[in-house]
Amino acid sequence: MTSMSIQRRNAHATRRGPPVHLFAVGQAVRLRGSFGTFPKTSEAYRITGMLPPREDSPQYRIRNDDERHERVTTQDNLEPARLSQSDDGATLIERTFGHG
Repeated sequence: MTSMSIQRRNAHATRRGPPVHLFAVGQAVRLRGSFGTFPKTSEAYRITGMLPPREDSPQYRIRNDDERHERVTTQDNLEPARLSQSDDGATLIERTFGHG
C-alpha cells in the first residue's frame, strides 16, 4: 500500500455526521461580537426557525422584538442569552453593584 492510498482511506474514516443545532425555537440568544463588529450587548433575539447548515454550521432565523424583520445567522455567531427575572429593567450599574 502506498502512502497516498493510506491517506485517502484515513480521510474517509474521519467524516462526521451532519452538524447538530444547539439552540431551540423560542430560545433567547445574543449575537457574538467579531472583528469589525460590536453588537449591542442588550440586544437579545429569539430563535424563530432552524435552517440547513451553511459551511458546516447550522443556520437559524432570529428576531428581536424591537425590529420589524428577521435575520439569518449561523450557529457560530450565536451564544445563549442569560436573561434572569431579577435583572429585568435594572441598569448596568444596578446589576453590577446591586440596588443599594
